[in-house]
Amino acid sequence: MPEAPKITQKPTDYSLELKNKKTLQFIEDVTSNADEVQRKVLEEILARNAHVEYLQAHGLNGHTDRESFKNIMPVITYEDIQPYVERIANGDMSTILCSKPISEFLTSSGTSGGERKLMPTIEEELGRRSLLYSLLMPVMSQFVPGLDKGKGMYFLFIKSEAKTPGGLVARPVLTSYYKSNHFRDRPYDPYTNYTSPNETILCPDSYQSMYSQMLCGLCQHKEVLRVGAVFASGFIRAIKFLEKHWRTLCNDIRTGTIDSQITDQSVREAVMKILKPDPKLADFIEGECSKSSWQGIITKLWPNTKYVDVIVTGTMSQYIPTLDYYSNGLPLVCTMYASSECYFGVNLNPLCNPSEVSYTLVPTMAYFEFLPVQRNNGVTNSISVPKTLNEKEQQELVDLVDVKLGQEYELVVTTYSGLYRYRVGDVLRVAGFKNKAPQFNFICRKNVVLSIDSDKTDEVELQHAVKNAVNHLLPFDATLAEYTSYADTTTIPGHYVLYWELSLNGTTPIPPSVFEDCCLTIEESLNSVYRQGRVCDKSIGPLEIKIVEPGTFDKLMDYAISLGASINQYKTPRCVKFAPIVELLNSRAVSCYFSPKCPKWFPGHKQWGNMN
Repeated sequence: MPEAPKITQKPTDYSLELKNKKTLQFIEDVTSNADEVQRKVLEEILARNAHVEYLQAHGLNGHTDRESFKNIMPVITYEDIQPYVERIANGDMSTILCSKPISEFLTSSGTSGGERKLMPTIEEELGRRSLLYSLLMPVMSQFVPGLDKGKGMYFLFIKSEAKTPGGLVARPVLTSYYKSNHFRDRPYDPYTNYTSPNETILCPDSYQSMYSQMLCGLCQHKEVLRVGAVFASGFIRAIKFLEKHWRTLCNDIRTGTIDSQITDQSVREAVMKILKPDPKLADFIEGECSKSSWQGIITKLWPNTKYVDVIVTGTMSQYIPTLDYYSNGLPLVCTMYASSECYFGVNLNPLCNPSEVSYTLVPTMAYFEFLPVQRNNGVTNSISVPKTLNEKEQQELVDLVDVKLGQEYELVVTTYSGLYRYRVGDVLRVAGFKNKAPQFNFICRKNVVLSIDSDKTDEVELQHAVKNAVNHLLPFDATLAEYTSYADTTTIPGHYVLYWELSLNGTTPIPPSVFEDCCLTIEESLNSVYRQGRVCDKSIGPLEIKIVEPGTFDKLMDYAISLGASINQYKTPRCVKFAPIVELLNSRAVSCYFSPKCPKWFPGHKQWGNMN
């Protein structure tokens, strides 16, 4: 198996050119021999875990070959392994899922359904995550030279962790990584030279962490060559924070002192190593921030910035116009694809258009399989993925090198830490190949759907419909700041509810008829099965838009974080089901509008309603 690139500990013998060359060669090797690497990964996972309870219970009996594995082991969801996970969480130390000790649980963000899944992990997985991170900048340096000459301003955060009854830590994957030695005591690497001291990132108070990271970023503004956060929403939250607090930040820079609200002593000490009285810089920041328009604020305050490093695929794509506005159209770069279950792959063409982002899965990370996904009847946009698979469907899974260009698949992983043929829930489309390794567009999370009856509306389709509808707001100089949705089955018939938070720049009030037109446009944009339910079957009621108070989605995020969601991993759920979240949204609704008539639907489409 190709050997992962090593990072030297000593700056004195550090050769960036050599390191980059080795890293890029590693990518060439593993993608050129993708199938052989995958075979060895599966053999290694099964050999080391041959005697664990889960594999024994299914009768694998020590087999490590693909054929036996595929014939014997079932394709599963979280519900299938939840009893095993709960035993581990409650303190059962026997080898249940993995021969190596479960070191901690990684919690999924769980913002849409109100529940948090516990993903088992082992200590060595930190090494695989570090490996994937180490691939990003050598790839990037091929497109943007000189990134080793400055710093990255990244807004990174941790979340306080919980302990299971058995004493294992449960926390988000990024918190696990940032608190590990792999991050805190990382070897010398000019590419991991950040404006934020570790103490500011590791501060558990999100306000103090954000404030101190922003302060350090402003103090080092000329050294910043790239800016970012994990998700686009997190980076925009940082800019909004600056909008609110720039006066206090300027005062700190002018006087060389830290605001009294920053009480964490380790944070204060770390910041004071960077903060020096600089009235000239304070005047400069004040001058830019006090202007009526914040267009291009990133390039003004951090003039050497070459790109914005954030995830803008999937639902995050709605933030692209806002990011373009603040950055004066700097490249938006999505570097990697990862989840709580496993880190997957990298973007080998990072300066591509956000709509064309594809990720190359790194074959050493896990064993990957792919479940073909069919669009319902080939004419609607909703994705059909069965909850449980019959024997024939289980046989349809294909290996990494056998996927077909243009086909959509649900990702299935077998990991070193105890997941076997686990359905991640992500739907991917094959966009191309790097040598023998496929490259995938991220399409959506398959479980983020609206459904009242036989209709199924996925995340992508909903986003497309909302995008069409907001065009009605343009004449009023209004934009959609945030949205989510809810399948309201308390009414008879049930109906879709969309919660909209608006940014109003114009002075002309928006007439109710415009919002009604928005409702109808959304319905016209949805699939045939939905429209049949509205027009013919009368199984779906008129779509409703509720306008909520400004700041509602900040409250929603605060609430999710109070339940244990990570500020890093949090992304606005596009569909909510958890009753307290729905109650929060409803409590802040200021007006509501319904679709004034049924959308267009023709009887010839009726057959689709019975073929889910």
